Parts: sequence; structure tokens; C-alpha cells
Amino acid sequence: MRRAAVVASALLLVLTGCADTTPVPEAPDRATVAEPLPDGAAGVTPGAPMPPVEDCGDPRASLRPNYAAPDGAPVPAPNVDAIRARGRLVVGLDTGSNLFSFRDPVSGEIVGFDVDIAREVARDLFGDPDRLEYRILASAERIDALAEGEVDIVVKTMTITCARRERVTFSTVYYQADQRVLAVKGSGITGVGDLGGRRVCAAAGTTSLLRIQRLQPSAQIISVPSWADCLVVLQQGGVDAVSTDDAILAGLASQDPYLEIVGFSIAAEPYGIGVTLGHDDLVRVVNRTLERIRGDGTWNRLYTQWLSVLGPSPGAPFPVYNG
Repeated sequence: MRRAAVVASALLLVLTGCADTTPVPEAPDRATVAEPLPDGAAGVTPGAPMPPVEDCGDPRASLRPNYAAPDGAPVPAPNVDAIRARGRLVVGLDTGSNLFSFRDPVSGEIVGFDVDIAREVARDLFGDPDRLEYRILASAERIDALAEGEVDIVVKTMTITCARRERVTFSTVYYQADQRVLAVKGSGITGVGDLGGRRVCAAAGTTSLLRIQRLQPSAQIISVPSWADCLVVLQQGGVDAVSTDDAILAGLASQDPYLEIVGFSIAAEPYGIGVTLGHDDLVRVVNRTLERIRGDGTWNRLYTQWLSVLGPSPGAPFPVYNG
């Protein structure tokens, strides 16, 4: 009996030696006790009442780029003149939105799709795309930065909404995203329908946070200053999912092979360039730039450079004008 056991053991060793013993990568265990949340993180009370949504017609509609006075006289452009006199365009963005605006780990430069859109505006204002000054903003700071004159424009994955148009003037749509969900592979989360009672991360001051509140009132929402913070909290097990625009989620997923974007589109997220309310002359200049890059191939080139992970170029969004 002992001899049979020895022979069987030897045979097992031989067979094992012939087999490929390379370990199969598995998703790492997420922390069972969550790490401390990043500075600025806060819980959002489940079921908190939502502010009413005002109807403004088509929120995407913006001012036409080419405008002339009825009598043909030159149209005053005091805000554009002030920017040109200053010699630089002050742009609000962030450094935590991979693909759109982030700091290149090699060069240290701030780069991305949004950054290059801002550079094209500077090109048309000054003939030089480098005539820029960046101000780093959290999502919740974008509107106040415009209202207080800290920046000329905000190019920061900013969704055009009726509520925001009460305080901000927007350009035409320069990118069309869709809100979806990011989760750990194998988590069982397949879309927004699975987020009830779950911990969900979203950046403060975003439409994504408000929409999850509306669709899943029982979700335990954790708001943080930036989407990069959401990635860290998800990796550390502090939340079960992140929900925002698929373009931002793709940038997060590209940094962690154990994450995946799941579910269908929750809502359309049209991105516009934010301009201080009432600075119509600057809005028209920005829209002129967007018209140019749609027509001369620049938009498609920038999409291919930065956003090809999302699939083939859908083409630049068609502009909607209201005056």
C-alpha cells in the first residue's frame, strides 16, 4: 500500500513537471478594510432631494462664430481685446483626467485632447498655440473660476446643461460623451441597475454625481475632488464603482487592467468650452476655432492622437446655433 502511494506520488511529480506551471494572473484582492479617503472626499446623503431641472430649450445651442452688426459697423470685442493685450489666454483645466488633460510622466508637460483644443483657440487668437496660462481646477471650481474672472475659458470635460447655462456661456459642443459605469472585473456589476445600495464614486460638482443620485437614490455616493481620486479609491476597495462619462472612464481603465466599463449609456454628455457669462465676443471667437478644426481635419487628428482607445472617430459633433 505504501509502495503504491510512493509510485503514485512520483507519477504526479512527473506529470506536473511536464505541465505549464506559469501562474494565471488573477485580479488582486481589493482591500477588505478601505484605506482612508483622499482629502476633500465626502459622503452624499442617500435619497437627498434633487434640485429641479430648468428647461432652457436645446442647451447645446450657442452663438454663431461670424457675426456682423446690421449696419455693417465693426462689432466691439472688449473681452477678446483684453486677452490679446494681456498676451496670453488663461485656461482652466485639470491634470487628473487621463486622455483629456494630464501631466505627461516623461516630459512633465500638461497634455491631452482638452489641452490641444485650448491650444487651437490660442492659435487663432495670437497665431501661437503656446500663448497659454493654465489654472488647475477641481470640477466643483469651474463655474466660480469663470464668474470671478480667474480664467478666460474652461476646457475640462464640462457637460453643457440648462442649470449651468444660468451662470456660464458655452461654446458649441466639441465632444459627445455618454455616462456609464466603471467596476472591477468579476464584481458582478453590469450597469447602473446594480448600483443600488453600493458605494459609488463621483467627482464633486459634476452632472455624473447628480444623475446617479436621481437614478439610484439608495446608492452610497462618495464625492471626491477629481476623477484620479476615484480611481485610487476604487483600487483600494473604498467604493464598488465609479460612474461618469465613458471618455473619462476609458482614461481610468487604461491605468488598471482589472477594471472595465460596463452597461449601456445612462445619458448623453455634450462637452462645451465654458466662458464667463456675457462674454459673447469671446464665445464667438471660440466657436470660430471649433468651426475651423471641424473643417480642416484638426479635430479628427486630435481624436486619433488622444481618444482612439474609444474606437474609430465618430467625427466632430455638428454645431447648433441660436444667434
